[in-house]
Amino acid sequence: MARTVRPRVFVTRQLPGEALGRLGRLVDLHVWPQELPPSRDTLLAEAARAEGLVTLLTDQVDARLLAQAPGLRAVSNVAVGYDNIDVPACTQRRVVVGNTPGALTETSADFAFALILGLARRVAEADAHVRAGHWRTWSPTVLLGTDVYGATLGIVGPGAIGSAVARRARGFGMRILYVSREPRPALEQETGARRVDKATLLSEADILTLHVPLTPQTRHWVGRAELAAMKPGALLVNTARGGVVDPDALVEALREGRLGGAALDVTDPEPLPQDSPLLGLPNVLLAPHIASATHATRGRMASMAVDNLLAALDGRRPPHCVNPELFPCPCPPRASPTPPSSMT
Repeated sequence: MARTVRPRVFVTRQLPGEALGRLGRLVDLHVWPQELPPSRDTLLAEAARAEGLVTLLTDQVDARLLAQAPGLRAVSNVAVGYDNIDVPACTQRRVVVGNTPGALTETSADFAFALILGLARRVAEADAHVRAGHWRTWSPTVLLGTDVYGATLGIVGPGAIGSAVARRARGFGMRILYVSREPRPALEQETGARRVDKATLLSEADILTLHVPLTPQTRHWVGRAELAAMKPGALLVNTARGGVVDPDALVEALREGRLGGAALDVTDPEPLPQDSPLLGLPNVLLAPHIASATHATRGRMASMAVDNLLAALDGRRPPHCVNPELFPCPCPPRASPTPPSSMT
């Protein structure tokens, strides 16, 4: 990047690790210093002066922003998913888009399985029970949960993270079912998973875990009809995107006792408003979108995002490019040929 004037880059939040220090030595770096994301007006104003943006899932990069940012050349998302970015509009304006696939697979799968265990065995309820002074004696009937070992796990979206969850489930002797557009023979051989149709998955899964991107096809993939079709008392775990589940239908199913419980790392809307009925339901386990939140993984994601941005600003194809068609062929295969199967 040998040029007299350093390219101006706006980063929408402080990032862990040393990535921003490395970036700051090479560009004219501006970082939003507050915990909450920049306002829409601030993002538009900063984008209008920037050649590069490092964004999070909270930052909408759409046609309006692009129209006001004639000098913008690259957007690097610190996430696997990129539903916050209008990729076709970026491609039309020759703005390179990068993401961070692979960096968070195992970490996110760990957390998804932690939610499965926490929900099934009512860990958060047990903690609250003790802290509230309700633990008076050992009882054979208090806080009875659901067995995980030997249960049937239904996986919606057996991509990288969904497959990693399946590998963990194998250690718990679980029967594994999945739905996918294409069969996954390697996953089936490794874990004994079986591909089924949606109706079978819903009716047979004791625990349903979601690992699909948010697209027009997956929005409200779990709605009233799906919740009604699930096994009575089944558990739902969502570490994908909040919009994959119809929130009103979910509340109804939980209140009526048709669904045994839900563990949600993502919600719709996000964050949850304080008047959300989900906050008042005891059979709901909530987390603030932290599936990838470890020091090592978040630092790795930040480093990958910086690598993507620097390559794009230097006129090179980023290591993880969402729109590689901007670069002349022959070029390496796209890092994510289809939308990633999890969007943490």
